[in-house]
Amino acid sequence: MPKYSLSAHAETVLAARSIAIEWLERVLAKPEKIETDKDDPQPRHALGQIPEHGGRVLRVVYNDAVKPRRVVTAYFDRAQKGKL
Repeated sequence: MPKYSLSAHAETVLAARSIAIEWLERVLAKPEKIETDKDDPQPRHALGQIPEHGGRVLRVVYNDAVKPRRVVTAYFDRAQKGKL
């Protein structure tokens, strides 16, 4: 059974934002930080630095209440620069 699935939105933004699937998987497997969503208790936010992308912080938003967990979106979070 896969460890996660991608929403249609997540598939689109990974390609549009040049986010490698390996980076997403790395952050999901070993996040440097996990946050809860401010507006909804379901989604979790996994954050991790991507050294091969200038050390930028990748934020992966996923729903852990479904199996396999569902990745909703991912983006480089400028507000987290230097905070991890």
